[in-house]
Amino acid sequence: MDSVSLPFARQTLANGLDVIVHEDHHVPIVAVNVWYHVGSKNERPGRTGFAHLFEHLMFEGSAHHNAGYFPPLQRAGAMLNGSTNTDRTNYWEVVPTSAVDLALWLESDRMGYLLPALTEQRFETQRDVVLNERRQNYENRPYGFAVMAIAAALYPDDHPYHWLTIGTADDLRAMRLEEVQEFFRTYYHPANASLTLAGDIDPGRAFELADRYFGELPAGARPEPVRPASAAAPGREVRLLLEDRVELPRLYMAWHSPAMFHDGDAELDLLADLLANGKASRLYRTLVYERRIALDVSAHQNSRELSSFFLLVATAAPGQSLTDIAAFIDLELQRTADEGPSEAEMERARAQIEAQFMYRLQTVGGFGGKSDQLNAYNIYRGDPGFFAADLARYRTATRESVREATHRYLGVDRRVVLSVVPRGQPSLALAGSEPVSVA
Repeated sequence: MDSVSLPFARQTLANGLDVIVHEDHHVPIVAVNVWYHVGSKNERPGRTGFAHLFEHLMFEGSAHHNAGYFPPLQRAGAMLNGSTNTDRTNYWEVVPTSAVDLALWLESDRMGYLLPALTEQRFETQRDVVLNERRQNYENRPYGFAVMAIAAALYPDDHPYHWLTIGTADDLRAMRLEEVQEFFRTYYHPANASLTLAGDIDPGRAFELADRYFGELPAGARPEPVRPASAAAPGREVRLLLEDRVELPRLYMAWHSPAMFHDGDAELDLLADLLANGKASRLYRTLVYERRIALDVSAHQNSRELSSFFLLVATAAPGQSLTDIAAFIDLELQRTADEGPSEAEMERARAQIEAQFMYRLQTVGGFGGKSDQLNAYNIYRGDPGFFAADLARYRTATRESVREATHRYLGVDRRVVLSVVPRGQPSLALAGSEPVSVA
């Protein structure tokens, strides 16, 4: 793959809404994709879970369509969904070309006229849905509390990444409708949003439709960027112990790492691949295949807007020790920090990254498709055409730059190490681990 680009046209409406169009007439479908530049980082201690709650509320009805959003779109042959993370909220529909007006009308109505339909009963119903989701995905799921413990240890209480996107149970129960309405007015408006249409539509018609459906909506005030009140921590190794309803011990290691698109971010992406992703990776070969002391191992550079974290996870094989697993991981990290990866490892990691880029360009809609990528680059970089520059970050990475990033960021003296062990067996944790309570 010599180059990668995605032709697009962009206009900004008078109310501040960015409109991006990618024309592709291969299939008679259009992807409608909306990003709001709001996530859980825009919340504050004691008032968490708002952004994720709106992921639910936005599908429940608005002033001129006071009913669920799925039925009319699905009757028209559409697929649709939405998601929330720390930094953004997105909603998308992939519709037959003939249904693009319907999708745009519904999107504009919930952007401009959600609050008149947001009753106390609807709010309380969806809050209960979120509380149940939290129980299913975190509280009652094996190892479900691990990521909560890690986030709380990596970031101080007042840092925007200290809490999970779903929010705390106490905060969800304490929400009031007036607070929810104010959160919507602050963040869900044209000046804080980006709309992409990709597929069987020409730019002239796309911009005309965008102005027809969204042009009358009030702009709203553009929110100020989030600036953490305190720096991320820790500056030392923190060992934690969490007893859970699990059968096998699992080890988590987490480090602070560069923010999305910053220097070192791409290198740590590559490092995650060569360390622990795939059967040819160093740690899989050592821990799982050769020594058989782990059932699985994975690594990931969790790139985010304010700061990121690098996470390495390994589940012990029956009868095996987390201490032994940690020792082999530390040896491999030290070897990489001293010597760097081989050229063959770099080529394999680059090939995997490029394959992921190409995969995202295979579809016009959905999570990670062309429309989603155009919006992502527009929100985070102010440039929907950032594809080539993004890929270049990986192509220009070298063995030395990966080695330097490993040495700089993944030291054993500045990480959070979490041992998750079966209840009643704290002795299976790494020595010196302090019990942690997560709720």
